[in-house]
Amino acid sequence: MDNVPGVCSTDPPGENGPDSGSTDDGLVDAFGDLAALPVEVGERRPTCLRCRRPQKVCLCPFLPPQPLEVSTCLYVVQHPAESRVLRTVPLLAACLPQGKCNVIVGRRFNEEKHPELAAVCRDSRTLILYPGPKSQNLEDLVQYQDVGSVKHNVIIIDGTWSQAKNMFLKNSLFHLPKQVQLNRTLSSQYVIRTQPSNICLSTLECAAVALSILERNDEIQEVLLRPLKALCSFQLQHGAQIHHSKEHLLRNGMYDKPMPKNKRKIKRMEKLITDHNICPR
Repeated sequence: MDNVPGVCSTDPPGENGPDSGSTDDGLVDAFGDLAALPVEVGERRPTCLRCRRPQKVCLCPFLPPQPLEVSTCLYVVQHPAESRVLRTVPLLAACLPQGKCNVIVGRRFNEEKHPELAAVCRDSRTLILYPGPKSQNLEDLVQYQDVGSVKHNVIIIDGTWSQAKNMFLKNSLFHLPKQVQLNRTLSSQYVIRTQPSNICLSTLECAAVALSILERNDEIQEVLLRPLKALCSFQLQHGAQIHHSKEHLLRNGMYDKPMPKNKRKIKRMEKLITDHNICPR
């Protein structure tokens, strides 16, 4: 059968004419030349060693000159997907002494692979910050404690609300510490990311409020929130938009995404509108 123009032949190379082999050799040589070209590796922007931000947008001027002296030890359990450039945990760690803000990345934790975390979870002084019907208000817990009498450990789950919920439910270690929640009315200052409701806070904000309560020092909250406000201000000046909470968007008819079909999700969204104290659990 004659070869049809534009259709590849099944004949072996060299059997369709004297130039077929040379054409293939030419292609091989061309690809070989391309492979030999040097690969340009993009240089990473120099990073500040303290705030972990690019040096051109360093936030160190907004950090405390010296790390804050606190007796409380934080354990931030971070979901692996929480790797956004604008995450707040590096700013939190930069404000505290070494060893007072420990970040552990993962989804599942057990005593065999994470003996240190397991020991912390079994410590009677450890609290886990997670809202729910079994949670005690942190303010009530420390109300009758003398300042500095108990050096608490506080576990905070860092991730989206759905990630945090999944991590809490799937890790039995997290059910060992006393469960606490924050009762202070505070609107999130982290306005460049969307929160589920007006009372939901970023990881840094949760830590700031918790430390100010446990250390009996409201100035701690102010100091820790300063770099977060500076970060948001910088981003807004360079094109970022203010992100209202999902609750705010729903209440004001501004929610422009398709409504979910799942009944449980619909009920959850209805609660955001009707319940002023709702926070995803």
